[in-house]
Amino acid sequence: MSTDDPRGDAPAAVTGRIEHTVLGPETTPGDVIAVLDAAIEYGMRTCVPPCYLELADGYAPTVPLTTVVGFPHGTHDTAIKCQEAEHAWKNGADEIDTVVTVGRLQAGEDDAVRADIAEVVAAVPVPVKVIVEAPLLSESELRRTAELAVEADAAMLKTATGYEGGATVEDVAVLAEYLPVKASGGIGSWEAAAEMFDAGAERIGASSGDTIAAEFLDQRADADTDDVGNGWE
Repeated sequence: MSTDDPRGDAPAAVTGRIEHTVLGPETTPGDVIAVLDAAIEYGMRTCVPPCYLELADGYAPTVPLTTVVGFPHGTHDTAIKCQEAEHAWKNGADEIDTVVTVGRLQAGEDDAVRADIAEVVAAVPVPVKVIVEAPLLSESELRRTAELAVEADAAMLKTATGYEGGATVEDVAVLAEYLPVKASGGIGSWEAAAEMFDAGAERIGASSGDTIAAEFLDQRADADTDDVGNGWE
């Protein structure tokens, strides 16, 4: 978990905490290539659809790849989520973002939610983030989800898919009490990203990752794209 202000960090240490993302239903191979090109330019990570992992890994093998399972609603059967995760890992995913089953959580089925996360974590040898879909949860539900993710050995928490609303500094601050946080959903500028970092976010997930990185470098007179290199290292 990080609560440090990143604005004084080395440029690569900041851009390497951004996951430039493309996950929409109309995502084309060209869109994925464009995201990877931007990631290379700014030293960012990426988050791409599972169907494009082989393309992404072949095109930019040094760029860290995240993908999603149980996306976007988390209602897949656990066995399917595990199959998705294993298949994604074999196709080049370095990290997995799995969506929590919100309905089971809100029905009080904590054991089922914990088991769902734990089985995905156990299915792959790479870090698993839990997308908690914070816009749908009360604070008590948010804390319960975080506690269950901790008990299931998840590596990180992610605020939202973006389909039900975006990240808030309040949600990030709560989640950061439990595990490192990827703030995702509605973050379109460096100003917004900096607020999330200030609230305790470790990562930013955004389709505007290139804009965020460019704005960050613009406000750093001593930095440009030559200074970011492989920001994820």
